[in-house]
Formats: sequence, C-alpha cells, structure tokens
Amino acid sequence: METALAKTPQKRQVMFLAILLLLWEAGSEAVRYSIPEETESGYSVANLAKDLGLRVGELATRSARIHYKGDKELLQLDIKTGNLLLYEKLDREVMCGTTEPCILHFQLLLENPVQFFQTDLQLTDINDHSPEFPEREMLLKIPESTQPGTVFPLKIAQDFDIGSNTVQNYTISTNSHFHVATHNRGDGRKYPELVLDKALDREERPELSLTLTALDGGASPRSGTTTVRIVVLDNNDNPPEFLQSLYEVQVPENSPLNSLVVAVSARDLDAGAYGSVAYALFQGDEVTQPFAIDEKTGEIRLKRALDFEATPYYNVEIVATDGGGLSGKCTVAIEVVDVNDNAPELTMSTLSSPTPENAPETIVAVFSVSDPDSGDNGRMICSIQNDLPFLLKPTLKNFYTLVTQRTLDRESQAEYNITITVTDLGTPRLKTEHNITLLVSDVNDNAPAFTQTSYTLFVRENNSPALHIGSVSATDRDSGTNALVTYSLLPPPDPHLPLVSLVSINADNGHLFALRSLDYEALQAFEFRVGATDRGSPKLSSEALVRVLVLDANDNSPFVLYPLQNGSAPCTELVPRAAEPGYLVTKVVAVDGDSGQNAWLSYQLLKATEPGLFGVWAHNGEVHTARLLNERDAAKHRLVVLVKDNGEPPRSATATLHVLLVDGFSQPYLPLPEAAPAQAEADWLTVYLVVALASVSSLFLLSVLLFVAVRLCRRSREALVGRCSVPEGPFPGHLVDVSGTGTLSQSYQYEVCLTGDSGTGEFKFLKPIIPKLLPQGTGEEIGKTAAFRNNFGLN
Repeated sequence: METALAKTPQKRQVMFLAILLLLWEAGSEAVRYSIPEETESGYSVANLAKDLGLRVGELATRSARIHYKGDKELLQLDIKTGNLLLYEKLDREVMCGTTEPCILHFQLLLENPVQFFQTDLQLTDINDHSPEFPEREMLLKIPESTQPGTVFPLKIAQDFDIGSNTVQNYTISTNSHFHVATHNRGDGRKYPELVLDKALDREERPELSLTLTALDGGASPRSGTTTVRIVVLDNNDNPPEFLQSLYEVQVPENSPLNSLVVAVSARDLDAGAYGSVAYALFQGDEVTQPFAIDEKTGEIRLKRALDFEATPYYNVEIVATDGGGLSGKCTVAIEVVDVNDNAPELTMSTLSSPTPENAPETIVAVFSVSDPDSGDNGRMICSIQNDLPFLLKPTLKNFYTLVTQRTLDRESQAEYNITITVTDLGTPRLKTEHNITLLVSDVNDNAPAFTQTSYTLFVRENNSPALHIGSVSATDRDSGTNALVTYSLLPPPDPHLPLVSLVSINADNGHLFALRSLDYEALQAFEFRVGATDRGSPKLSSEALVRVLVLDANDNSPFVLYPLQNGSAPCTELVPRAAEPGYLVTKVVAVDGDSGQNAWLSYQLLKATEPGLFGVWAHNGEVHTARLLNERDAAKHRLVVLVKDNGEPPRSATATLHVLLVDGFSQPYLPLPEAAPAQAEADWLTVYLVVALASVSSLFLLSVLLFVAVRLCRRSREALVGRCSVPEGPFPGHLVDVSGTGTLSQSYQYEVCLTGDSGTGEFKFLKPIIPKLLPQGTGEEIGKTAAFRNNFGLN
C-alpha cells in the first residue's frame, strides 16, 4: 500500500523501522479461538493475557482494549483477569451468511507503549435452522404418455445452516408412480428431482398429491415439507429445450434498475398449445429477488440494485414450460462486477489529546482504514498535510499510527487541526477525510520573564508608610499553574542594607511598598533584586534589578554657619570709614541639608539700621558697602540677612550682623548694645575687642609695648570670653566655594571666634583679618597699617 509519509533523519528512521518490525512480528501470528454460535453473553472465551504472554497488571497500566471493525461491540476484555468475554450472543448466519469458515478478526491494542496483537474468533455452526421450501405447493403437469424414467426437477429447500447442518436428503411420501433422487449442485447444495417409475393413466387417476420432505444432517435432524401436486395431462410429445444449458453473464453492480441482464430462449417442436413456451425463475425468493424474467420473451431484467460487497455471484435456474406441462431447465451464472462505489472508511482507535509538548516521537493516534471494494478499488493510500510535525506509520494490515516527527512547542502552537485523507486507487478515485484536533498540553519549560531587566522607581522622602512606590511585572509563556508567577525580594548585595524594613512586595502582583518613611538626607538611593518564580514542577525563576531613588523634599531650612545665631555674644565686623563702595564687610555662610533646587540659597538684606548703606549679594551672601562712608554715619549698625532656599514652598532663616565703623584701626573694638532685653539676658559673656593702633612713626619701643599689651589683652579675653584664632593660609576647603551656593571663598581669611563655655566648638563669628585698605588713604594710615601687620607678625 502506498503511503504519503514525510522524511525523517536517517538514524531516527532506522530505529523507528526496527521498532515497527518488532511490532509487526509480534502481531503477525494471530491467536485463534473457536466457539459455537448462539453462546450466551458473558461466556469466557479464553484468558487472552496468558495466551499472549502478558502479565495481568500490564493490561491496566498499558490501557489494553479490544478493537473491532464497526460500531457494534462483540467482545469485552476483563483487564483484572485477562479473560476475553463474549459481550452478546452471536448468530453465525447474521455475521457471515453462507461464508465458511465464519471468522471475526479483532485486535488487542496496548496504548502505552503501542503494541498490537492480531486475534481471530471462529463461530462454528449449530443446527438452529430447519429446511424451508420457497412454496407450500409445487404444481407439475405431466402428460400421460410420459415414459418411466423421466426426470422432473423440483425446487430446493433453503437451510441457513452450513456443512452437515444444511439439507442433506430429500424424500417423498410413499406412492406407486414416483421416487425422489437427491443430487449435488456445483456450489455444494443438494437439489431434488422427481423420477417417474410407472406410467400414468389420466383416466385412472387424473391428479396426485405427494409430500416432499427435506432433511438436514444435524445431530438432531430438522426437516421441512411441501406438497407436490401432479396433474396428469393428455399426450405431449416434446418438452421445451433451451438453446444453451448454461448462460454466463457479467453485470456491473451499478447497473440501473430494469436493465437487461440476459435473454434466454427455449424451443418446443410441438404445435399448438403444446408448442408454446412460458419462462419462469426456478429458485427460491432469496435468490430470485434481484431479478425478474419475462415469461413470454425470456428476458431477465434487474429489479433490485446489486451489491458486489454483499453478493458477488448468482446462480439462477430458469425453467421453460409448454402448454402440455412439459418443461426444460437451464442455468444462468451471473457475476456481479465490482465498481468503485464505496469510499474508504477510517476508524479511529485511539487519540491521545492533549499530548505533552516535550515528548519526542510520541504516538498520538492509532486508526484503521478499510474499503469493501475489490482490486484497485479496495487499495488505499493515507496522507496528512505536509506542513505538520507529524508522520503516518503503517503497522498491521490497514492499521496506521500518527506520531510526532519532533518535539512540539505549545507556546508556538497549542492546537493542531490534522486532516487524514484516505484515497483508494479505483476509477474514479474516492477519498475520505477525517479531521482530528490535537491539543498540546503544557510542561513547565519557560521561566518567567520580566518586562524589563531593571526598574527605576522614584519615591519622595517623608512618604507615608505602606506607600505603593511601583510595580514589577513578569510573564510566563506557559499555561495553567506553570504560568502563575510569585514575586519575592532577594537578599541585597549590601548586607548592611536593612531591606526588609525598607520595602515589601506583593507576592501575587509584584506591587512594591515602602514600609517606612524615607529620609533623603540619610538614604538617597538603594537597589535590590526581585525574583519571579512560577508554580510549575520543577519551579523556574528569573531576576530583575530594582533601583529606588529617594527624591528630595524641601524639609530642611537653611542653617547659618556664620555668624552663629546661638544667643552668645556676637562678633563685630569692623569696617574702616575710608572703605570704598563694594567693600567686603563679611560673608554670611549658610548650608541646606536638602539637594537640588531645594538647596539653592539666595540672600537678601531684610533689615538694616541705616538702609542703603550696606548691600548683600543674592548668590553668595557677601555683605558689601553700598556707598562711601562719611562722618555722619552712625558707628554701630545692625543688619538682618534673610537666607532663603529655592524649594516649594521655600524655607528661610535669618542671620544678624553687627558692624562697627572705625577710623582706620586706631579705635578699640567697641561692643554693640544689645538688640533686645532678651538678648542681653542670654549673652552672659561680653566680648571685648581692643585693638591698639600705634603710629608707624612711633619708636620701636612703643611698638614692643603695644605688642605686649595686645598679647595680654588676648590672654585675658581667652580666660573670660574664649579664644580668637587666626587661621594660617586659606580657609578649609570644605567651607570654600565661589559658585554662589553660600560658602566662603578661598581668597579671604576670617577670624574665628568661639564661645568659651559652649564646649561645642560652634562658630561665633568670622571676619577678615586684614581688611582691604583704601588705596586713596593718607600716608599716615598706610604706615599704621604696615606697623599693625608687623606687630601681629603677618608679613
């Protein structure tokens, strides 16, 4: 049988063919059983498992079952015992008709792994039918002149049994004129003939009635009878004679009704009524039913559709009778010619749907094909679509298996619509298509995949606890429980990061929550990994990186580093009256714990003792003189500088400055009056700053005395107030910036005053050690400045 099969790799094909050969050998020798027909249902035919060498337990584990062509269930297999049981009574005549032997073919199919065993069940005949004549009475018209020894054919009795159980002998009731002779036909059946023993005399006895009995050969013989009525006629010299004793004809099974099969002809040499011939079929109804004969012309025509698959051959006996009662007989052998009028049939034995996606070369279906036609009309080929990952493999005769050509992938295609086409080789070719839907079951072969390899989440500081800060998401291409994803936090790479107290994750949907309020100034960013695990077996997982960036909120007000605003005695800034406009008085130094624009500081003069005299640069907090100083300006000034950040809403702080105008540096430092009674009570330390400016024209001795006086003053102030130190070199780098952010420039040196009893080292004030002197000053002032620098060792 030709089969349309796809190619497989050579090695795999050789292995698979070897397996098929083993299966073929295992199923080629059929096991045959025999039981009498009409056996009661439930009868144990045999222990099939034992006869095939199978363990009883294998039948259940390998899903054993009986496969028989057709929808009617004839046999059952008890998988617990291995016994083959009769499902219902079987009638041999219904199952096989006159075919002998009557054999029912069935297969034992083991599905896991697939294996076939061919088994046959033969039904033996029992004598359960009596002979029956087609008519209750036969009429014979015999002329009185008929010579003894003349033979008259009689119609045969029908018996549906076969072999010795069918008709074996005919007898006739006792009489003095006739006896019955029993003969064999070519098909093995017995037929009777009536033989004249003694001449008839119409005047003595014009009519005889005899009983014809048919006997079968069963152990308990059965019989059937009919009446033979004989009418004695006047002399008729010649019986009809057929031109041929045997007519052979072929008739296609698809011939239309009333079509001519053959025309028989007989002649009679007598004249008149004795020479007229009438034709009739001689056999019983079961044979004559498809045909009818014209009694005048002898034409045999089709009156019922023929079916080669049911009856491929007919033997029809025709009798011609003249008007005097004499008859002649001939036989018409009719062969039914097969035409391709039956499409192939496909019977699905098993279908494994769904089929696991990771199973290589799996048998997904077992089916059988059949075509009741003969020759090429009954030869078949099977095929499926070329673009499918499946192959058709022949096993036993007309049995096929549908196997996977490669491993299936449910994620690529979860369902296959397979059309199995069975085509015969007749003319015209007939085909049958059988559609099956094969579902591919999922296995856990795909790990969850995050939608991003890394996630960046933003959360503003001072958030409320349990705030939803973002989500991660992973998908799994599998299905069912294999696609259910559970999320979890993985241990952070930094063991010191308290991740479990910072965030949590919803295991079902990947939502991330901040467990506590975050502080940007304490923790600006952190990262961790999130795992996604499916619920398949074995479990598969993947990871993604999550970065959490804490956004700054404007929750810190500017903090003034200089001058300190802690209630202690403030430092006083000295400004020479000869200072030019733009002279740097001091610098307000402030910082903000926030970042970004929340830490961008701006400065403005909020209050002043004399407006218009001083100005503050907005970006760096430097306080400069706004105009030339004159004698009418007050000696003491109090400035309030507002420091404000750029946050939303903005936060601010104030710094209070005390400025003392001096004529050069000859005046001693004078303390400023308290701004308010509250400040007077808070300032329990009084800072006395005495600077003696000696004339550069004074003698060296006066300079030494002045130096000693300054030293003594400083020591006494250290005991009472604190200490004032003059840092050498540039100001420390961490407080130096000229970018306008509120810190000091390296181009200035400031005197640092600390309170004596604070113990905290807080800044009291900062001021330039050497103020920038006006170049327009007098020579005397310039000389005083040089002497001052010499006295303090600043050159």
